[in-house]
Amino acid sequence: MSKIDKLLNELNNKINFIQQGGGEKRIAKQHESGKLTARERIQKLLDEGSFVEIDAFVEHRCIQFDMAETKAPGEGVVTGYGTINGRLVFIFAQDFTVIGGSLGEMHAAKIVKVMDMAMKMGTPLIGLNDSGGARIQEGVDALKGYGEIFYRNTLASGVIPQISVILGPCAGGAVYSPALTDFVFMVSGTSKMFITGPQVIKAVTGEEVSPEDLGGAKAHNQKSGVAHFMSQNEEECFDQIKKLLSYIPSNNLEDAPFKETGDSPVKILPELDNIVPVDPNKPYDMKEIIKMVVDEGDFFEVQPLYAQNMITGFARLSGHSVGILANQPRALAGCLDINASDKAARFIRFCDAFNIPLITFTDTPGYLPGVAQEHGGIIRHGAKLLYAYSEATVPKITVITRKAYGGAYIAMCSRHLGADQVFAWPTAEIAVMGPEGAANIIFRKEIEESSDQIATRNEKIEEYRDKFANPYQAAARGYVDDVIEPSATRVKLISALEMLMSKRETRPAKKHGNIPV
Repeated sequence: MSKIDKLLNELNNKINFIQQGGGEKRIAKQHESGKLTARERIQKLLDEGSFVEIDAFVEHRCIQFDMAETKAPGEGVVTGYGTINGRLVFIFAQDFTVIGGSLGEMHAAKIVKVMDMAMKMGTPLIGLNDSGGARIQEGVDALKGYGEIFYRNTLASGVIPQISVILGPCAGGAVYSPALTDFVFMVSGTSKMFITGPQVIKAVTGEEVSPEDLGGAKAHNQKSGVAHFMSQNEEECFDQIKKLLSYIPSNNLEDAPFKETGDSPVKILPELDNIVPVDPNKPYDMKEIIKMVVDEGDFFEVQPLYAQNMITGFARLSGHSVGILANQPRALAGCLDINASDKAARFIRFCDAFNIPLITFTDTPGYLPGVAQEHGGIIRHGAKLLYAYSEATVPKITVITRKAYGGAYIAMCSRHLGADQVFAWPTAEIAVMGPEGAANIIFRKEIEESSDQIATRNEKIEEYRDKFANPYQAAARGYVDDVIEPSATRVKLISALEMLMSKRETRPAKKHGNIPV
């Protein structure tokens, strides 16, 4: 055997050793847990044959606690780049079969390198998280690694899309990198996220809770709002990631991908003319309106289980990617509350950072009343929504379908927060408050002095509704650009969107604003 053959043989042996990760037994255990290995995940997510690995030969430098004799193939994380539907992405996948995917100094260095490369190339960064947390044997070096990742997450925010996929345990400081990214995906049954686990909680507070109830996919998608998407298995999760990427650009200097859908831009939708109930207190499903209006009825909802009184998601209008926000009358009557405000504000800021126009559908009676809301800081949280809409410079189009009362009217992207076009349906009610409350205040004396107070009150409610609870007062002031037939909503939106594509708007020079957090 020649010298070059020996060298090549040595290279191939090293590559094979690294690609085996933690070995056959640990790989089998990973599969038994219903999880794929790091390399299997990358192969399923990226286009076939497109993955190029970086830093496969990196090794740890720790000699404490028997680490000098511990081999960690690939240092417990696979890093590199490839394509998804032809688009370049950088990726890292923690390998739970190698020292539990724990993060040490060199493990972090590998992740930091692909983060830096993604920033230089202006491409999305995807992190597949499956780790036992900081590598205890490496002490402060491991903590330094987390800090460097957090720092880069923050620098990359608003520059490139950052996607975190939780595919196993994610505890302690490890949860903060996903929390700093734009979207968090979780898989039911296998994903876990928590700062302190069930055992620590029991020891400190006496509370008993299972890992799934504390930090599982449903808990974070429905209760905490930490996660944005939940799937039943890893393959479904990867399909969701691919769909999300189809709506968003690779960086903040690009426009979102255009896709020819073939759906007519001049389609009239007669079903919309009667979709809003005659009774103003009767709910309807705002998602039905959204799906009728957008291309091919395809609406990709973000955080569908959290704060369901506020709808957020992506769709297309005449092939152009748009971000959609809407009140949902079927949940809390479409009221704005703490969670809905947080959910909407963050979605608005993502869309604005990445040049995605905003379409808002309004039907809200106001802010949710209650001591819990007030003491929970609805003033502060509600201000986030005002701030996000006001700050956004992308095209902003609003459709008022029914109720738009008081501060909530302003908050849902009114003309006064910088909406470029505001449309209202004939069913719209734009006023300081609902007719019932307004009549009680304005006509209180007349009602009290009436011999038939109920009849007088009902009469005054209708009088107020006829005079003020309609779109025409706002239209007369120019706050509503047009009162339209509901059936023409798609046509009007597409026309306005195409007109606004060349929009340019600047803001005062500053280091950054101080959003209420």
